[in-house]
Amino acid sequence: MASDLTTDEDSAHALFQSMDSMAGLSPAALTTAAPARTHVPGLATLRAVWPGVLVATTIALASTWLSQHYGAPVMLFALLFGMAFHFLHEEGRCVAGIEFSSKAVLRLGVALLGARITAAQILGLGLMPIATVVAGVASTILLGLAVSRLFGQSRSFGVLSAGSVAICGASAALAIASVLPRNAESERNTILTVVTVTALSTLAMILYPMLVTAVGLDHVRAGIFLGGTIHDVAQVVGAGYTISPQTGDVATYVKLLRVTMLLPTVFVIAFVGARARGGQVGAKAPIPLFLLGFAGLVALGSLGLMSRPLAGAAKEISNWCLVTAIAALGMKTSFKALFAVGWRPVALMVLETAWIGALVMTSVLVFRS
Repeated sequence: MASDLTTDEDSAHALFQSMDSMAGLSPAALTTAAPARTHVPGLATLRAVWPGVLVATTIALASTWLSQHYGAPVMLFALLFGMAFHFLHEEGRCVAGIEFSSKAVLRLGVALLGARITAAQILGLGLMPIATVVAGVASTILLGLAVSRLFGQSRSFGVLSAGSVAICGASAALAIASVLPRNAESERNTILTVVTVTALSTLAMILYPMLVTAVGLDHVRAGIFLGGTIHDVAQVVGAGYTISPQTGDVATYVKLLRVTMLLPTVFVIAFVGARARGGQVGAKAPIPLFLLGFAGLVALGSLGLMSRPLAGAAKEISNWCLVTAIAALGMKTSFKALFAVGWRPVALMVLETAWIGALVMTSVLVFRS
């Protein structure tokens, strides 16, 4: 029996090892993992992944219910519950579905984030918020890249952590992780980043409204600061509408502008990574399909070609996909591995959070009327 379980695990990992896009499984992977079912590859894939997908979806449902009833971040619930079921990723029938959820389902959720944003929302903010957001995202990522070695971390972790802090928290971490080079620490780094950025975002949701009130910012400036600094969309909405409806509206639009930066950021990271691995000046970076989906949805929404019900459905599906992917990532990491990383990566993310907070606050105070 033990050998059978080991064989299942090895086959499942081989099945998803080469899955680098939302296109799904390559024919070679399907042939290797399930030679007896190659005549119906879609059915073979479904049979392989459904147990793990079902478990991840169940954790997502439980996490969403608890989040709605107790007001805590759903991503954090999904992560913690997922890690409690880490043993399911060690061996057995759930391994393939967990891998599928942490890759294909994740990228679908990131692609559907584009339904939240239109060009009119971005242009309506004016020049100062746009310049502030662009400068904040770029400088924070460069900071993470520059100082990661000082904290004993890899440059990949510096980019991953800084990108999650600078753009949109857990969603950005998942998108960036999907195009970074994979190694033995990739999954652990992704989980650590999501856990830390979610915790920091929750603290910011509580503390930042008190900060902008103490500084004396008006509703618009307060919204720019909250939307330009808090990591996750849900926490931005919570903090903004705590102050006033106007602050909440401005904070949400500024936050969506930061989410828009996800597309060029991930593309640049993928491009640079491909050239570094290829070692050739003319090396071309493959464009991840989920980024094309993201851009396409932004364009459709901006041109008014997406109905409100369709946009709402895309947002809802995106939320479910991301929570399910987070649950799967949680199942791929153990508490022991997480606690072994020490304080240095957390300190790095605190520094990145302080940096973007100071930069946006400076911009708001200098350009305030």
